[in-house]
Amino acid sequence: MLHIIVCIKQVPDSREIRIDPVNNTLIRQGVPSIVNFYDLHGLEEALRIKDEHDARVTVVTMGPPPAEKSLKECISLGADEAVLVTDRKFAGADTLATSYVVARTIRKVEELWGKADIVFCGKQTLDGDTGQVGPGIACRLDLEQLTYVGKVADVNPISRKVTVHRYLEDGLEVVESSMPLLITALKELNKVRRASLPGMIRAAGYKPYIWTTADFPDLDNAKIGLKGSPTIVSKTWVPEVRKINGQIVSGDSPEQVAGELVGKLWESDLPERFGWT
Repeated sequence: MLHIIVCIKQVPDSREIRIDPVNNTLIRQGVPSIVNFYDLHGLEEALRIKDEHDARVTVVTMGPPPAEKSLKECISLGADEAVLVTDRKFAGADTLATSYVVARTIRKVEELWGKADIVFCGKQTLDGDTGQVGPGIACRLDLEQLTYVGKVADVNPISRKVTVHRYLEDGLEVVESSMPLLITALKELNKVRRASLPGMIRAAGYKPYIWTTADFPDLDNAKIGLKGSPTIVSKTWVPEVRKINGQIVSGDSPEQVAGELVGKLWESDLPERFGWT
């Protein structure tokens, strides 16, 4: 049986994100949280492989206790098990510290449910937007890594080969690699399914595994949280809202509105700018 591990993150809804101008940090209080949507595409691909082959899907996340809600959402979609790693000592982690903790979590998950054949991550998160955690996990676990994947063309459990399409700036790359490996998912990878009624019922009563630093006795405290985070944010800002002048065109019929619109366009500088005659 294949074992697929999906790494997710609970992030602030990007439509509600605000910046603290003093601390240069995201204001999370009072902002609704969602599952990072790139991670959802990774989960969906894991579930597609599960539907096609005999596979177990485990979801893991590092975050505050409320992240349990996001894990339950993943269970409702079809994941088999979910693990939340949470502890105040993990607070303030940058991508380096996060990849260390998540990699250690994956190793502990493997002790329970077997070695991971494929690890899925989103290509980046909506809050950090760095795209560094997935590759960082792959490096720490010594996994082959296939980034910016927009299509998983083939998964062969017998030959243990995976073929993917990587969407790069200068073209498309088709790559075949051996398991175990890590894939970072693009939104083009698939369309995320809706939760089924049985899935929602199971999620309602499901209790994720919750691990703290006490569950990792050999964890290096110098590599977690703020202590293990060399990244320093020197400045953040919110782009200024640009005001654009506009006019409302009205009329008694669509034809009259269209005529008014054309007239105003000809009165503007557009004909001169675009060489209209």
